[in-house]
Amino acid sequence: MNKRRRLTGFVVSNKMHKTVVVDVTRTYRHRLYKKVVDAHNRFKAHDELECKVGDQVRIVESRPISRHKRWVVEEILRSSESARSVENEEV
Repeated sequence: MNKRRRLTGFVVSNKMHKTVVVDVTRTYRHRLYKKVVDAHNRFKAHDELECKVGDQVRIVESRPISRHKRWVVEEILRSSESARSVENEEV
């Protein structure tokens, strides 16, 4: 395993050619107020795996591919179809 950073998030847009927008949520406790806070970051990632909106993916840091792309989709952890089927089974 190399030292590149890896983040997990959900695909929120796939309208660009070979690019997806991944929303990564980080949960932490505020230092002063001790409240649990959710922070969201959106990253543009290079996509060779053809992700769909709603897929949970792991992205890995890479060399700059374009002006805004510095991440690559490494793998699809959970596809949106399987997540929808699990939700339908629970209901």
